[in-house]
Amino acid sequence: MPDALELLKTRRSLKPMEMTGPGPSAAELDTILTIGSRVPDHGKLSPWRFIVFEGDGRTRAGEIFAKLFAQKNPQATPDQIEKERTRFSQAPLVIAVVSKTIEHFKVPAWEQELSAGASAMNIVHAATALGYVCDWVTGWMAFDRDAMDALGLAPNEKIAGFIHIGKPTKTIEDRPRPPLGEIVTRF
Repeated sequence: MPDALELLKTRRSLKPMEMTGPGPSAAELDTILTIGSRVPDHGKLSPWRFIVFEGDGRTRAGEIFAKLFAQKNPQATPDQIEKERTRFSQAPLVIAVVSKTIEHFKVPAWEQELSAGASAMNIVHAATALGYVCDWVTGWMAFDRDAMDALGLAPNEKIAGFIHIGKPTKTIEDRPRPPLGEIVTRF
């Protein structure tokens, strides 16, 4: 297992189309999801949950996305519809982080949503520590109520992100990062 600080300094994203299997084992997935649930959670609300897409579940999700995309985009080409159909089939595993907010006298919705984001980042870090690569994305289906309904989300839930997890098919290049002088101020 890599040193924690080195992992945090060197983590990179990789597009799902550049991933291959195998994906995490059942034990590794349990570890990833356990770490995903160990985030700041004011009020102990657990304002997130996870949907795991693996095996045929990835294909079933793709069929939902292709059907909805075709309905909502009558001008879509067959290639565009096929892209939606195979969206979750590129990586061996996809985890949806679902943000679920509740009315609470002390914990605003924004804070609950940030907890869901922290959960997604913990999932990415856990998978990376286990030797996998990830891509945390949203896409149109993360904001489309029909897609959310088809995935079983309640009205008070939304997608914080879809995290694609697999093994790299290529060396991952780093992208330019902003110099600290451009993003840090002192008060």
